[in-house]
Amino acid sequence: MEARAATREDDAGAGRLPAWLLGLIPLLLMLTAVAAFALLDGPGLGDRKGPPVEKLAVERTTLEPGRIELSVRNDGPDEVTISQVAVNDGFTDFTASKQSLGRLETADIAVRYPWVEGSAYTVALVTSTGATIEHEIPAAVESPESGLDFYGLMALLGFYVGVLPVTLGMLWLPFVRRIDPRWLGVLMALTIGLLGFLAIDATIEGLDVAAQGAQALGGTALVFVGGIVSYLLLSAVEAWMQDRRQRSRAAPDGGHVALLVAIAIGLHNLGEGLAIGSAYAVGALALGAFLVIGFALHNTTEGLAIVAPVASRPPTLRRLALLGVIAGGPAILGAWFGAAAYNSSVAALLLGAGAGAIVQVIQQLVPSIRDRAQRTLHPSSVAGILAGFAILYATSLLVSV
Repeated sequence: MEARAATREDDAGAGRLPAWLLGLIPLLLMLTAVAAFALLDGPGLGDRKGPPVEKLAVERTTLEPGRIELSVRNDGPDEVTISQVAVNDGFTDFTASKQSLGRLETADIAVRYPWVEGSAYTVALVTSTGATIEHEIPAAVESPESGLDFYGLMALLGFYVGVLPVTLGMLWLPFVRRIDPRWLGVLMALTIGLLGFLAIDATIEGLDVAAQGAQALGGTALVFVGGIVSYLLLSAVEAWMQDRRQRSRAAPDGGHVALLVAIAIGLHNLGEGLAIGSAYAVGALALGAFLVIGFALHNTTEGLAIVAPVASRPPTLRRLALLGVIAGGPAILGAWFGAAAYNSSVAALLLGAGAGAIVQVIQQLVPSIRDRAQRTLHPSSVAGILAGFAILYATSLLVSV
């Protein structure tokens, strides 16, 4: 009896505390314990045995006449001190904004070296412990100077490969409106195939980009984090749009699905713009008619994916133009960012976000391809999905970044 009374008294005392404070107390105790553990330098653990773990990730390479500049990040758990730099096995003079880098710290290393355009170079960073971190430059090309002309060129390139082809692809709307309604399901299946290929392409490219960047920032996990976050956010936007439509008692017209498709494609084109801008900045991209033609053919089909959901009730020209800007405009932003301040971790996150958004949109389109027996994968829908895959695969062979 006494024990039960004491328990009731404790519960009553706890009940007088606000709920937020009860939730905060364990967190404060944990933070206090962690801080004490760190201040006491891990009591009882002893000194760590073995050599330090030294890792450096080269995040950006800039080449100027007689000069190679690397932006590096400490990608390991221990401090790294850069003591020497060698180019093609020959030591050379260098300056560093910071020679000793703590975990995740960055530094710019300028190497004085008379490089020759088109030649391959291996830059070796030698640490104070004798460890060597190598960075390959497959073909040395002078980095473009940042300026109004440079950003204008990137904007023009983003317009050519993003806004223009998507807008031209939306001109399929009159054709989509006039086809037999029985073929509309096949067209929607074709749209799902197009988007499915884009999602796979973005994921593979994101994983490849993430593997080249700093693993301490998340590495390949950033691709999946970006995908999950964008999927959830787009799902929330779609739910909000549905609630708003129900409150206004408006009839469904497919416009909200077209908007979600445009957003998803826009995120994908943002990733494409990043790849284009960064490749041009390091001289790995040759600007020419073939590149523009390849991207135009590849991205024109994205316009079809936007207008297919609004075949029954087409929107106004103003709304169509807005959808085209949402879907294609991010290619310009991506080209600017990729050329000026490319970061592989950010690129991996954005590419993953594009893939996740596309998956969420596919989920919205699936009900539109079901037959009378409520089957999703029936002969005509499978044919449409495979045709979408085949179209984007064929046009992707024309694009090389």
